[in-house]
Amino acid sequence: MEFLARMEPDAISTLYREYSGYPTPISAFVTANDYMALLNGTSFTLCTEWSQIERFRGARLHYAQQWTLIQNYSKETDIDIQPPSPCSLLHGELLSSYSLSGDLKAVVRETSGQVAGQQFLEVWSNSGLKKILHLTALNKHGRVYEDGQFGSLAWSTCEGRLLYVAEGKRSIGESYASASIPSAGEPTAGPSGGPSEKDKSLYWEDWGEGLTSKSVPVLCVADVAKGTVTVLQGVPSHVSPGQCLWAHDGECLFFVGWWHEPFRLGLRFCSNRRSALFCLDLEGNCECLSGDTSSVSSPRLSPDGRYLVYLEGQVFGPHSQCLSMKQYDLETRNISVLVDVVNRPKKDEFAGLYEALPPRCWASDSQRVVFSSARRNWRDLFVVDRATRRVTRISDSEKFGSWKLLTIQNDLMVVHCSHLNEAPRLAVAFLPLAGGEGDVSWDPLGESCLCGAIVNVLDISPTPQEENPEYSGLDFGALLVTSNHLLSRTKVPLVVFVHGGPHSQFFAEWNVTTAVLVKLGFAVLMVNYRGSTGFGQDSILSLAGNIGSQDVKDVQRAVLTALADQTAEKLLTLDPDKVVVMGGSHGGFLACHLIGQYPDFYKACAVRNPVINAATLLGTSDIVDWRYSCVGLQYSYDQLPTPEALTTMLQKSPIIYAPQIKAPVLLMLGGKDRRVSPHQGLELYRSLKSRGSPVRLLWFAEDAHSLARVDTQADCFLNVVLWFQQYLHLH
Repeated sequence: MEFLARMEPDAISTLYREYSGYPTPISAFVTANDYMALLNGTSFTLCTEWSQIERFRGARLHYAQQWTLIQNYSKETDIDIQPPSPCSLLHGELLSSYSLSGDLKAVVRETSGQVAGQQFLEVWSNSGLKKILHLTALNKHGRVYEDGQFGSLAWSTCEGRLLYVAEGKRSIGESYASASIPSAGEPTAGPSGGPSEKDKSLYWEDWGEGLTSKSVPVLCVADVAKGTVTVLQGVPSHVSPGQCLWAHDGECLFFVGWWHEPFRLGLRFCSNRRSALFCLDLEGNCECLSGDTSSVSSPRLSPDGRYLVYLEGQVFGPHSQCLSMKQYDLETRNISVLVDVVNRPKKDEFAGLYEALPPRCWASDSQRVVFSSARRNWRDLFVVDRATRRVTRISDSEKFGSWKLLTIQNDLMVVHCSHLNEAPRLAVAFLPLAGGEGDVSWDPLGESCLCGAIVNVLDISPTPQEENPEYSGLDFGALLVTSNHLLSRTKVPLVVFVHGGPHSQFFAEWNVTTAVLVKLGFAVLMVNYRGSTGFGQDSILSLAGNIGSQDVKDVQRAVLTALADQTAEKLLTLDPDKVVVMGGSHGGFLACHLIGQYPDFYKACAVRNPVINAATLLGTSDIVDWRYSCVGLQYSYDQLPTPEALTTMLQKSPIIYAPQIKAPVLLMLGGKDRRVSPHQGLELYRSLKSRGSPVRLLWFAEDAHSLARVDTQADCFLNVVLWFQQYLHLH
């Protein structure tokens, strides 16, 4: 076979380094240059920030790049794109934010080297550095929050104040019963300013995986002219604030508050945590604007300052779910539904809202909101009209499989686009007037980077025996990616790639792992089983109580469907004797189920931080509620495990199939994983070792659940390919 010559370790690493080095856009800001109005159009400056992996140093680089865009007066949808500026490296930036006019840029920067960990707030203008505040030296609070869950950096409309979130400063002589507690492992201060003797070993909660240094967030306001920082008072003691933004008058602000009593549960990737929308004025008066029995996120204020939209979901149950978009009218104080939950979407129609809103999502008319969301195997771009509640798709899935809105300003939309066979790039377009959204004309920025892959979309229905009687009639999807560079009639080994979550999905977007596997000559099948997002709320709910069976059967059905679709006109043939499986987290759970329930079908398996035994995971995960919900049991904070509950969890776990496993298993575990304890993988490792089954374990002591460190990702990929190569006998 042609591709085998390229499967030596050095060649694999080189190819992975090349494909993982494509940059990814992460933010954008648009400024209208009124003073640069031209005879034929209006000039806009597009400022973008990108992330790029540099493998030799094992670093993620962040850089900035600018474009000048000119809107044609004669035809306003036409955009003249000028050559971009050279890229400039950004050093130590944790957060950045442009003021409304675009004249000022605020940056929270952290030092490295000999004086590492010092944080500064900088304000830059067109003439250079305007102001700098040494936040660490001011000692008003702890570290600034830069995460996507709590973190904010927002300018007031007067451009004189900045709003952000930081860890609360420890109070002197803090009591044992205080609701405002320090971060995990951090002592309180005693009367002398040092750790209190009685508290030096006290345990402090945090917000779990990916948020281990976050415990007690506080809202902070920096006055640019005075150079002062004030920690705002009045936030209710039972909630932790985040996602804050100014009201239009600059005299009050809005924020999301998450309940942290009786104790904190993991928050990352969990849209089901009890929270509410609050309004706080600068005098410390606080009011809850939304209901307090739901989950709330992504508050966004309209340009005219009258309407606030936000996302709302259910508490507990599925950790990720179809959300509604609510609208709060600040004048009438009425709440209405703009976008409702979609239970059963029709094919090719809007399938619901599943992801956070971008920071700027309003059209300039304050009547429409633009957002991205999953639709079956794609991520599309939509606009909802506030007056009609009509949702219209404005992306073109024929061009790209994934459209992620970065910003819309002056009705100029900037979108991060990609496909399974095309690396990320930007596209821009003007949003037409209301009613004409179907006529959007997109202009890509930069050069296209194609990887030479063929993408086939599979729509799959379960057999009558595999139907869920409570949610009958649901289907699901898969993406089959193959190379277009192999000789005709080549028999190709198949990698079955299973996503985690389970309530997430594979978009038809750039995926480095898939792209390199296909380049090496594998076919990759990416399965969106029932329970994946993008297929409606019923699909998500159908999985509760059915993990380990419904999702396993769906993946196997998708594999059999792909293998059976071998018509004469197909250039490649999938080899049914060379099928392997891989996945992480719940994807690893499913992969281990598959090799246990179908022991003669899969020839090898590679899993990252898999759930192996749901019963033993119960006391070690940061999302203990999900351990009950996923097996169909109700959860409450005061819940104690029962023999019946533990038996149910065990019966749905892949560990019970360990004696049947024949496929060699590669385990990749993060030593600091808070979501799925690495002892889960060790449990399977020991079980397989005791039976003489081929198993290999890679232990990454400093990595957490996502195994996201640059060197770790490269190490994992190389080992996965070599593992498959060895046990598929591809030498």
